[in-house]
Amino acid sequence: MQGLKSLLGAMINSFKDLMPIVLVVLFFQLVVLQEPLPNVLSILFGLLLVVLGLTFFGFGLEMGLFPIGETMAQSFARKGSVFWLMVFSFCLGFGTTIAEPALTAVSAEAAEVAAEGGIIPMTEDSMQSYADGLRLSVAISVGLAIVLGVLRILKGWPIHVLIIGGYVGVVVLTWFAPEYIIGVAYDSGGVTTSTITVPLVTALGVGLASTIKGRNPMLDGFGLIAFASLLPMMFVMVYGMVMV
Repeated sequence: MQGLKSLLGAMINSFKDLMPIVLVVLFFQLVVLQEPLPNVLSILFGLLLVVLGLTFFGFGLEMGLFPIGETMAQSFARKGSVFWLMVFSFCLGFGTTIAEPALTAVSAEAAEVAAEGGIIPMTEDSMQSYADGLRLSVAISVGLAIVLGVLRILKGWPIHVLIIGGYVGVVVLTWFAPEYIIGVAYDSGGVTTSTITVPLVTALGVGLASTIKGRNPMLDGFGLIAFASLLPMMFVMVYGMVMV
């Protein structure tokens, strides 16, 4: 019974989260465009599916991804296995990023535009190779970013120094990178923070900071996502410079 109440409460919260989007769409459709909503039943059914999806996704995070991320981080910390912690961190970042649909879409679009601009040959193999190279560059950079973030937690390095230094590197690379790759590089920093990567990486950071003596989960447990957004910009610009 308690579980059913929690589920209903989560559904209500999901609906509340969607209300701003629904109100914006209704306002512009009915007031600005002054046109009726097409396929009302289909829209309502789709809205119901979104509410259900958000609800079950939230439950899945709380029941599965968050606990397993924190548990594994705490287990690695207790065993003192820094090497395997680094390997796990890299694989976590790489694996969740390489399968990210948004990254696949952006890479394919970038390859198509590059082919149309004469940067790469207008062939299927060339475009696929270019897109795969972009995806690998981003996935490797996210893996290394998570490793860097975990090292920061272990060593107690100040996050602001690393982040500021990273963005200085982004600015410097922007001056040397080909113009066509700069926008793609900047966008790659956003598409890497997927719905799977964020909860797992956050749980990893909080779990580590909670286990290591002298670390504060609030101060040291967060910030991994910032590295996962920063390094891909640098790696993609380097990729563009190498591919010229």
